[in-house]
Amino acid sequence: MADTVCLYFQVHQPYRIRPYGFVDRGKTYFDDALNRSHLLRAVDKCYLPANGLIGRLAARHGDRFRVGFSLSGSALEQLAAHAPRAIDSFAALGASGAAEFLGETDSHSLASVFSVDEFREQVLSHRRRTEELLGAAPESFRNTELIYRDDLAPIIGRLGFTTVLVEGVDRLLEGRSCHHLYWSAREEVRLLLKNHLFSDDIAFRFADRSWSGWPLEPGPFAQRLRQAPGDSVNLFMDYETLGEHLVAETGIFDFFDEMVDAFLAPGSTRIGSPGDVAGRFAPADTYEVRDYLSWADEARDLSAWLGNAMQRNAAKGLFDLEEGIKASGDGQLLRDWLRLTASDHLYYMSTKGAADGVVHDYFSPHPTPHDSFASFMNILHDLKSRIAGS
Repeated sequence: MADTVCLYFQVHQPYRIRPYGFVDRGKTYFDDALNRSHLLRAVDKCYLPANGLIGRLAARHGDRFRVGFSLSGSALEQLAAHAPRAIDSFAALGASGAAEFLGETDSHSLASVFSVDEFREQVLSHRRRTEELLGAAPESFRNTELIYRDDLAPIIGRLGFTTVLVEGVDRLLEGRSCHHLYWSAREEVRLLLKNHLFSDDIAFRFADRSWSGWPLEPGPFAQRLRQAPGDSVNLFMDYETLGEHLVAETGIFDFFDEMVDAFLAPGSTRIGSPGDVAGRFAPADTYEVRDYLSWADEARDLSAWLGNAMQRNAAKGLFDLEEGIKASGDGQLLRDWLRLTASDHLYYMSTKGAADGVVHDYFSPHPTPHDSFASFMNILHDLKSRIAGS
């Protein structure tokens, strides 16, 4: 039975683009008012109240409670500009020992799929930003959207990380439990596997009154976690689950508070950050991942971002500009391009239906995937003209 839970949260805010037509050429790409509004809503509804809760739980349970955070570079940059109190709040959790900060790509991009050089640059940039703003050097790594494949392990290991968070996928586990630590197949990097069923019970099903498991009660849920076979149940989710995706009126804060208390009640249990858990257990086996996997949709592959021709064309067009952008020496041009590499822009172009499509539509600021694609491609045309003129 598992006596440990690994608790990790992703904090991300993209730079959303505005509707951009041919007549807008030469104008700003990003909707500053919308981005600021989304950010401040997340600060007020999630980041500050949830950080307060994390702090109180840490004070109550001491070294038996610690969580992991990955704050994307675009989230950190916007928080520093518009809500420095939130930066201070996260930094205080780290300084108190209640939080571990993880590494990722600075722009929350798909660079690991398209450009190894850019991937390395963004990971190093994110490390510098995390050290500067949060006072901590990451040792564990979470790639954008939990994207992972075996050949990434040596690259990540050489960048100084010892532990990588990945999705636990049944077809790859072949009957093994996701509640063990695993070795990567290509290098001695340790892998922590997300339990998507338990994670999604909170992140996606908590407020669903049609779900057979509703209402999710903290005591019984904690008992299910303790009864899971293996070493550690790894719960990974967006931090905005607490207070924004699931507003306070759903009872999510009370549930989380009481669930932690219930899980830790026996006294022999603990809730740890990724680095804590990876250092506590020995890997049970090797987890081989020959094709890209991610957290997203039922397929758990790259189809959430590259599943249709619009997405593939947009991604290729974007990364085809990398060499010219960097050769231009234009700092603003590079910043704009980096913001456009965020995975969100491709996610908004998804044309999937059913439950997958509902999630894509929920996050998109665009009326349709085709509107998102049109604006993005018009921006790429403008980028090309700026490169030519530099």
